[in-house]
Amino acid sequence: MPSLPATPAIRAPRWLAPAFFGGLLLLGAWLVTDYGVSWDEPVDHLNGLVSLRHITTLVAPEWAARQPLLQQVPPLAGYVDNDHGVLFELPLALLHTTLRSGSDLRTYYLWRHMATFVVCVGGIWALYRLALLRFRNQYVALFTALLFVLSPRMFAESFYNAKDLVFLAAFTLGMYTLARLLERPTPGRALVHGLASAVALDIRILGSMLVPFTLVLLLLEAIQPTQQRLKRARLGASGAVYLLSTVGAGIAGWPYLWAAPLDNFLQAFEAMRHFRWQGKVLYWGEYESAQDLPWHYAPVWLLVTTPLSYSLAALGGLLLQIRQVCTRPRTVLGTYTGRLDLLFCGWLLGPMILVIGMNSVLYDGWRHLYFVYPALLLLAVGAGVRLWRWAGQATRRRRIMQAAAGAVTLEMAFTAVRMALMHPQQQVYFSFLPTHKVEQWFERDYWGLSYRQGLEYLARTYPQGPILVDPQHIPPFENNRALLPPADRQRFVVSETAPGRFLLLDYRSQAGTVVTPTGWEVYRVTADGLPILSIYQHP
Repeated sequence: MPSLPATPAIRAPRWLAPAFFGGLLLLGAWLVTDYGVSWDEPVDHLNGLVSLRHITTLVAPEWAARQPLLQQVPPLAGYVDNDHGVLFELPLALLHTTLRSGSDLRTYYLWRHMATFVVCVGGIWALYRLALLRFRNQYVALFTALLFVLSPRMFAESFYNAKDLVFLAAFTLGMYTLARLLERPTPGRALVHGLASAVALDIRILGSMLVPFTLVLLLLEAIQPTQQRLKRARLGASGAVYLLSTVGAGIAGWPYLWAAPLDNFLQAFEAMRHFRWQGKVLYWGEYESAQDLPWHYAPVWLLVTTPLSYSLAALGGLLLQIRQVCTRPRTVLGTYTGRLDLLFCGWLLGPMILVIGMNSVLYDGWRHLYFVYPALLLLAVGAGVRLWRWAGQATRRRRIMQAAAGAVTLEMAFTAVRMALMHPQQQVYFSFLPTHKVEQWFERDYWGLSYRQGLEYLARTYPQGPILVDPQHIPPFENNRALLPPADRQRFVVSETAPGRFLLLDYRSQAGTVVTPTGWEVYRVTADGLPILSIYQHP
């Protein structure tokens, strides 16, 4: 009978992991003020305020009536986005209502960005712990976490993407608690895992995918135990505790479900399957409807925005795992580490297959599937560990391993340099495509963060009097104007006809370089040589 893995075979100095995560938090505190406000943040914040108004009206109506901010938002019933999970947004909405400078959005957004980053660091910690359970080596586990940090888009979006990156963190935590439950199935660990699953569910409905992952693996443990003396009754109790805690905490943390839990959950799931966004996306130089995308849309976006060595290593790890399942299924299905590898494969492929099979609406790259990225890194690192073991003491094999390790190290160093040079616009990182191809084939700054840099340039260059502007898109302009000092905010005046106005032209879905029939370019925001905002002055 296979036994559980022992304690980590290789331990790092006790100070190393705290230093890594402490340093990461300090880095975030240093950089947090550099990033702009993304396109979706005001809408996400409104979702939180709507649910906060709903809750406080039920439990503290007098307090709610005294909050001007809450009285300005619509009620939950009939609100267009009432089916969005708001667990992360609720405490931020409460924070905004209690800030002394409640009308100062700049203060709120800085707190919001720091909170987002702290949660994402928690997700990196969960990835580290998950890698530690799988590889039993603290150096390898920290290396896995470092790969995530050296993923430019993930790093940048960890400050402001409270939808996809916060969900990635929550889902990774759910996978870690699942791995702990599989390591030692007890009702206590099942309760913790149920709460983690509920957190992921209450941020995004795709968190419900943790339920089938858990039940299948518990059933497999009941059929073919990896532990001696494990009673099926304890497995059954753990499964029951898990389901009850997931359902109970999931409903409690999502106000939209309170009125009709099952019906509203099914409606939210259907809305996720066929999201209501009707726009077009620039993909391979063509404008494609988000309602009818090619099946390869998400995989291609993943490939071109992920460091190439990470993707190749993950592909190798995936192929090795498939080969092992076909040739030695008992090794995979009958051991704890084998089941973790199988879980990582399902984590990476399952959501991809699901959205392709349902022809789900996707836009802004592959961000809706970011939560599979930790699985990609775990498979990539797993491939590296297998290569190391395969090399052994054989000279020729060790040379192959050393060449592969050298290539990965060089790309990591090159990626770190690129991240520093692109700061704070790493959200438009493309791994290996030349700039002139990216300009023609793919969307660029769909978050609208480059508006901040453009507005700061205008405020700095024209320090006195009004500044007349004509933004291509109003939402990112307004979002990033909120970060300017109050005196500068008031100087910006939107006008579509005034002579001498500045045209702010972004590249959300613009192929090529923007050229206006009149006026001249006075400023351009670039990232790694890629234009992401042009400012023209009209005669």
